[in-house]
Amino acid sequence: MANSSVHEGFQFGEKVKIMAEAKQITVIVVNWNAWPCLFRCLEALRNQSFQDIAIIVVDNGSKDGSVQAVRQQFPEITLLALPENLGFAAANNIAIRMVNTDYIALLNNDAVAHPFWLENLMSAMAGHPEAGFAASLMLYHDAPSTIDRAGDGYTTAGVGSLRGRGQPADTFSRTEWVFGACAGAAIYRTSMFRDIGLFDEDFFLLHEDVDLSFRAQLRGYSCLYVPNAVVYHLASRTIGYDSPTSVYYGHRNLEWVYFQNMPLPLIIRTIGSHLIYGIAAFFFFAAKGVAPSYIRAKWDSLKAWKNVWNKRRRIQSNRRVKDVVIWKLLEPERLFPRLTHRLKRKTA
Repeated sequence: MANSSVHEGFQFGEKVKIMAEAKQITVIVVNWNAWPCLFRCLEALRNQSFQDIAIIVVDNGSKDGSVQAVRQQFPEITLLALPENLGFAAANNIAIRMVNTDYIALLNNDAVAHPFWLENLMSAMAGHPEAGFAASLMLYHDAPSTIDRAGDGYTTAGVGSLRGRGQPADTFSRTEWVFGACAGAAIYRTSMFRDIGLFDEDFFLLHEDVDLSFRAQLRGYSCLYVPNAVVYHLASRTIGYDSPTSVYYGHRNLEWVYFQNMPLPLIIRTIGSHLIYGIAAFFFFAAKGVAPSYIRAKWDSLKAWKNVWNKRRRIQSNRRVKDVVIWKLLEPERLFPRLTHRLKRKTA
């Protein structure tokens, strides 16, 4: 291809070739030791009906041959091979900083996109200029008639929710405004990142997309759910379902999202439900034998209170919307259905 350029400023010293042709969208895929999943993900991107795209794979120090395999089997893709695992947030941020397309799509390495996934996302964004970002319909790869999530919600207990999880695939069939988008299959206007900032790298992994969605809503950016933008998700293949890793990062970061982003009058309205949720979660994870990870998560979230407070001051000072706008986005916490679904699904 013509007009290629080499970015010399890559912080790890690697010269990364970034194609400078005018593309409409860049798709970023972060990988860590998951070559079989990554192969299916990249094959699906090759087969997209919308082809005016650049693709970047950010490898987080994989030891399973992923880097060599991508170079050999997908030479058209830009590969950023990091020397160590920097986490999902930091890896995406490295690639986002290199992008100059109008749109950025993020796709999990364990997600297989329907051939019309990107085309439908791009069409939705073009038809809704007021949308800063958009969420996909994520179905379980091994049970494609069942929803993994239909965009992200946020509850009156100060907890992220996975809209539609476990329900039939045709349940959430209407395009609608939602709280946020799972970064495992989402599209963003690059201008929104430049305004609100990138993913919070302190999160490392999990809930960094909920935090981004909350910051975007506070700045007045709406999120559109696009039901015909479908991906099939091999969920939790990397870190495991209710593993010590997922419990720790999930429940540490949950607190950071809540206390950094929730406006004070809404904290007053929701703190009781938030504490009840936390107590119920403790007993649930204790029954599953991962209480130590849960306790460590909460302790570490508290130890970072100075950092959380500084971020909160900055986020709240930059907000553009009133409390009532955020309150209307919150959905009731349905603790019992959430619990029963988790008990039914041993793997996700």
